[in-house]
Amino acid sequence: MTAVRNIPSLSLETDLTRACGGLVCGVDEAGRGPWAGPVSAAAVILNPDDLPPGIDDSKALTEKRRFEMEPVIKARAIAWGVGFATVEEIAELNILHATGLAMCRAIEAMSVQPVAALVDGNYRFKLPCDVQTVIKGDSLSLSIAAASILAKTARDRLMIELDGLYPGYGFAGHKGYNAPIHSDALRTLGPCPAHRRGWAPIKALLDA
Repeated sequence: MTAVRNIPSLSLETDLTRACGGLVCGVDEAGRGPWAGPVSAAAVILNPDDLPPGIDDSKALTEKRRFEMEPVIKARAIAWGVGFATVEEIAELNILHATGLAMCRAIEAMSVQPVAALVDGNYRFKLPCDVQTVIKGDSLSLSIAAASILAKTARDRLMIELDGLYPGYGFAGHKGYNAPIHSDALRTLGPCPAHRRGWAPIKALLDA
């Protein structure tokens, strides 16, 4: 039997808006696992009367479709924001706390501040508003799904820029994740400033 995939909706946003009496954003991150590059986060307050068609979990969309959706989400949302935590901040804080920092920056960058956030996952980050965690939120909540698209496109764009600054690693293709071309380049070129030097594969090369 084929599993039925959840389609994101605004039901969680509607329930939380009624409970808190104010605007609710969705929050998601991109790039917690790669060997290189920052971690990004986005926050989105969708307008229920002007929803962009085709919003879905970013992982269910092609790269081309995500970049097509990005300006539409930004144009139709009540507010949106994107934030990053750098490689240096990841090393200083650890990846979990750096992710929380990126999420705080995303919310603080919004033109309208929410009173509550639906956050993908099960970890309750300290954010500038109330937080409700949602496991598999990007497949359940439209605003989290929209945030997942903005977080992913923002980070992908930056990794493409880093590919120009540090050629040879293939950042534009794999976006800093583990890939044969990435492993081969690390062995040949060594790590560059964009690499997360506390990650085991990078640390092993530096300690060799």
